[in-house]
Formats: sequence, C-alpha cells, structure tokens
Amino acid sequence: MAEDAAQTGRLPLDGKVALVAGATRGAGRGIAVELGAAGATVYVTGRSTRARRSEYDRPETIEETATLVDEAGGRGIAVPTDHLDPAQVEALVARIARERGCLDVLVNDIWGGERLIEWNVPVWKHSLENGLRMLRLGVETHLVTSHHALPLLVARPGGLVVEVTDGTAAYNLTHYRLSAFYDLAKTSATRLAWALAQELAPHGGTAVALTPGWMRSEMMLEHYGVTEANWRDATARQPHFAISETPRFVGRAVAALAADPARTRWNGESLSSGQLAGVYGFTDLDGSRPDCWRYLVEVQEAGRPADTTGYR
Repeated sequence: MAEDAAQTGRLPLDGKVALVAGATRGAGRGIAVELGAAGATVYVTGRSTRARRSEYDRPETIEETATLVDEAGGRGIAVPTDHLDPAQVEALVARIARERGCLDVLVNDIWGGERLIEWNVPVWKHSLENGLRMLRLGVETHLVTSHHALPLLVARPGGLVVEVTDGTAAYNLTHYRLSAFYDLAKTSATRLAWALAQELAPHGGTAVALTPGWMRSEMMLEHYGVTEANWRDATARQPHFAISETPRFVGRAVAALAADPARTRWNGESLSSGQLAGVYGFTDLDGSRPDCWRYLVEVQEAGRPADTTGYR
C-alpha cells in the first residue's frame, strides 16, 4: 500500500471521510492525527472546546486536535458534540452528509470515565451514580453514535467501524478489569463490535474492536510527572512502563486498517495496536513496535523483571 501511494503521489486515505467520536485527547486524538496523516478529512468531536471544558476540566480541546490533523496533512473539522444527546449526534451526521456526502470510517472512542473508577471496589461499595455514568459514557454513547452514523456509512460498500476499548477479548476474558462497572463498559465495546460486524457484513462493511496498549496519554504522563520527551524517567517508579506507547501507535493501527482493501478479513475481531503493527509493519513514533498485551502476561504478571527485549 505504501509503494502504491508513493507511485501515484497520493496518500492512502485521500478523499476518505472519517468521524472520530471522542477525539479531544488520548487515543481519539492519536487516531484522528494519523488518519489525517494518511490524507483523510477527519471530523473530530468532544465536549471540551476553547470556549468550554467538560467536567474533566482539562486543557485539551477538539480545536487543537483539528489543528493537529491539518498539520499532519489531512483536514480536521472540530464539531462540539455530546454523544449522550441523540439530537446533537443526528445534527453532526447530517452536517457530514451535507458537506461530504459520505462517511468511510467511524471511530467510536467516546469515554471520559477515568475519574469515575473506584479501583478494585466491589459493586455493592462502588458509587452507583459513578458506575452507571461510566456505562452511559462508554456504552450508550457508542450506540447513539452508531445508530445515527451507520446509515451514512453503509450507503456505499467498504465502510469501517472501530470500537476503541481497553484490553483484547482474550485478555479480558480471564482478567477482572478494576471494577464491575469498568469491566462491563470495556467488554461491552468488544461485543458491540462483533454485533456491528454481523449487521455491516451484508453491506460490505467491517467492524472491529481495537485496544491500545499501555498508552502514554496526556493524563498518564501527568500521573507520572513526566512529558513525552522524558517519559522513560517514569520507569524508575514503574519499571514496566517501559512497554508503554504513544496515542499515535493505535492511530497508525486504525489508518492501516482503513487503507487495507482486504480489511473485511478482520470483521468482528478483537485487535490490538501491537498485533496490527506486526501485520502491517507500522511503528510507534520512536520506531519500535510495543506488544503490550503479550508483555503484560508473559513478563509483568509472570513476576519477571521489566525487560522489553522481544516485546518492542
């Protein structure tokens, strides 16, 4: 695919239209930027704008994400959207249809629940309000967005839907993920991808669940008191952080899927950034290919010393 693009002078996603729902920061931002780098027009949505922050009260905005898409070589269009409001999502999709006439890629990355998680607290002790809010943010938003966006996506064959989650299906099957609420939210995204795969297949579409590894999001870097420039300093506190990856790595996974004419082979699958890097040959920004989910099982959970040899 890269050679074909080089020969024609076109980027692999030239002329393609993507919607990254939940693109303010983290994986969503990384995905939007890499879709732009591949030539796509990318609509980026979220609730944090230059005029108003969400309850996260963080500085990242969807306008910044759109600018990063532009700088990467695509076209970024920021549309403030609360994906729990069906009317706002319906208006968003109507705008895409009016301005572009099609939708080739839908990335459901809406989340926003990190501050609601009560780690390793049983369901009867966990805040019910926080837990149900997590489910609304991580499941209901994805259903609302799919309901309104998929008629445009299936209007022509070849559309791609990516459900961003945390953990592969195989890993989550045997691991308790922080709390019953969080566990349900993230495993639901994987099952939703499988269900959408059945519905999209007759229309020539593809749906997958995709997880990054241990991602160096803005919030994670802040947690460890480092920046992307000196992130390895955090390994003094947590040696296994050495397997971490940038948000652009999962972004390159989505761009590779979107550019693959044979992507229907993945329909309904649960995938990871590290797994797809091995298939498509892309790397993280530092040229490495971190395989976090294999590392977690074979090194960290096995009680071995931190060593990424053979894992990145």
